[in-house]
Amino acid sequence: MARQATIKGLANLQRKLDRLPTAAKEHIRAEMAKAADEIVATMRKLAPVLKEPDARRRAGALRDSIGWTWGKAPKGSMVVAALKGAGVGGDLTITIYAGGGEDDAFYARFVEFGTKKMQAQPFFYVSWRAHRRGRNNVRTRLNRAVRESARQVARSK
Repeated sequence: MARQATIKGLANLQRKLDRLPTAAKEHIRAEMAKAADEIVATMRKLAPVLKEPDARRRAGALRDSIGWTWGKAPKGSMVVAALKGAGVGGDLTITIYAGGGEDDAFYARFVEFGTKKMQAQPFFYVSWRAHRRGRNNVRTRLNRAVRESARQVARSK
């Protein structure tokens, strides 16, 4: 003889599970933006600035051209990395870039890697690697955001 079991609160559980993707997405999006801001701030600190005036370039143009955006980088910019919130949605992609847009700091890659006549002054990948490693790296923070949003949804009614 088969026993019959009923699950109490199944509708409530289903509502919470339906709410999880949107709550997680919002939480992850905020955490990704915070991580991108920190990486860009480090890159801007390390970016070399012209000490002497130059008719061809504005002092600080390279530093000011460093930024991040959701989706693709501006045309002509050097892309360091794209942070993707895997498993949550395709629209969660942050691209960190330098040397594009209105500042016209096309020479970002020349400064980063050097040329035949100019020694490299790395600022871009050094910052990315520093934030990729360590205790408070991007992946750890995103995983923490997913766990926190799951707990938050589980506690809600």
